[in-house]
Amino acid sequence: MNRLICHAVILVIVLAELLIPSARAQYLDQIGLTLLRATTTNLNGAGVKVGQAEAALDYSASLLAYEASPAATAQPTNLFTWILGSSPYSAPPSQSSAFTNSLGAESYHADNVGNDFYGMATNTFGIPLGVATNVAHVNNYEANTFINYYINNNHAIAERIVNQSFTFGTNDDSVNQIYDDYAAQHGVLFVSGCGFNNNMVWTPGTCYNGIGVGVFNNGGSPYGPTPDGRSKPDITAFGNQDTVTSYSTAQVSGGAALLMQAGNRGDGGANTNAATDIRTLKALLLNGAVKPADWTNSPSAPLHYRYGAGVLNVFNSYQQLIGGKNSCISSNTVALGSAHPPTGASGTIGVLSGWDFTSLTSSSTNDVVNHYYLNITNTLGSVALTATLVWNRHTNKTAINDLNLFLYNCANSNLVACSTSLVDNVEHIFVPQLAPGRYDLQVWKAGGSFVTATETNALAFAFVPVKLNFDRTGTNAVLSWPVYPAGFCVEATTNLATPTWSTNNFSATLTGSTNILSVPMTNAAQFFRLRSPNF
Repeated sequence: MNRLICHAVILVIVLAELLIPSARAQYLDQIGLTLLRATTTNLNGAGVKVGQAEAALDYSASLLAYEASPAATAQPTNLFTWILGSSPYSAPPSQSSAFTNSLGAESYHADNVGNDFYGMATNTFGIPLGVATNVAHVNNYEANTFINYYINNNHAIAERIVNQSFTFGTNDDSVNQIYDDYAAQHGVLFVSGCGFNNNMVWTPGTCYNGIGVGVFNNGGSPYGPTPDGRSKPDITAFGNQDTVTSYSTAQVSGGAALLMQAGNRGDGGANTNAATDIRTLKALLLNGAVKPADWTNSPSAPLHYRYGAGVLNVFNSYQQLIGGKNSCISSNTVALGSAHPPTGASGTIGVLSGWDFTSLTSSSTNDVVNHYYLNITNTLGSVALTATLVWNRHTNKTAINDLNLFLYNCANSNLVACSTSLVDNVEHIFVPQLAPGRYDLQVWKAGGSFVTATETNALAFAFVPVKLNFDRTGTNAVLSWPVYPAGFCVEATTNLATPTWSTNNFSATLTGSTNILSVPMTNAAQFFRLRSPNF
């Protein structure tokens, strides 16, 4: 993770890390990539152009080392364009499609980030290290050039996903504002590392309209909230037992590229513009995340201050994408600040996992509410609910509109859960157990004083049964549970009074959409459960 320190318009980049290997392929299982590859066809980032903005390793060097090497990432040279400008960044930067070139030198940091993002280099088992191995093109920018020429001067770029494994070493909302304006105007998703070494989250990972990434597997990961009280990071992925978020960020960028490819080819339905909007991609990535054992949130703080929405799981996010765009069942207005119980509408969302992309318009006298009704039947048993709402900070606006998420039990109009942050442009609900019944998931927009009367938003939702089924074949117990949601493992114990739960190295077989595990039966009592892992 390279740190950038802002001096007026020009940025001086300071190296802030040792030579640390990237996360590599040992975490492909944990982020759901192995399962996704096993259950989908050619979902690998094809057709998606991406950006990689890299801080140079040493800005006093005569040739700046910021370039990802084709050989190191096992990608062809023609996949890349290397881009470098010079102060005052008023003229278009120089570009090269050759490697090596006169613009810069190879950076081990860029190589490692590239390998986790799109690399075709393989581990000892022949498995590619990258999440999105078949992206259409990589524009590899020197970071000062990218920020000062493209972002500050509002020059359009060809790609819509940009990985930024660097920080400014501070939280600067004037810089956040520039990024937010650019993202809102050009539809670019900035995926940025939030920092390192147990520091507070830093810009640009703290911009509203991007995704700020932490590293899951180290307590020294950057933490929130931001100075203005917002919940950052948005999500975490795996580092290499260190605090540097450079490589966890690349995994999330790769996941975004996979979802963009899937949306472009129609996996999320015919409305590909809605499916690939940066708000939809962000909502799906956050909503598919797996919750660590100590994850918590509150209505006013929708995301955990270290984990964000949890740990990246691209399989879960993809499953919610293919649930398709689902419009609300009903919409109504209520007087400012009034109660908004279920409306009694009879319709039901036809899937338990999916998304929506729509707009709400409130007024000076009324709030507006969209109602998404879902039925949990007795055959499903208890289900887990995750719902995420995302909208943008508007161009040239310092404030954001106030949107909230609510979940009501329709039988008694009781509020089950809510996310009501006044400062975040993300709302997030997680309910690990919901009993059978009819529920109203509400998206609410405040009336009265607002930034804009109309707000476009993306909603991702998953009402998912997590059931462990038991059967017997000969002398074996056969356990089965759904592949989706990913992130659950089977544990066993022989004593429920004082249980010591163990995975016993259980290895399930994927059969269609079901995990199958055959366990030899013994004379001793055995008890089994599904658990979301601690990783």
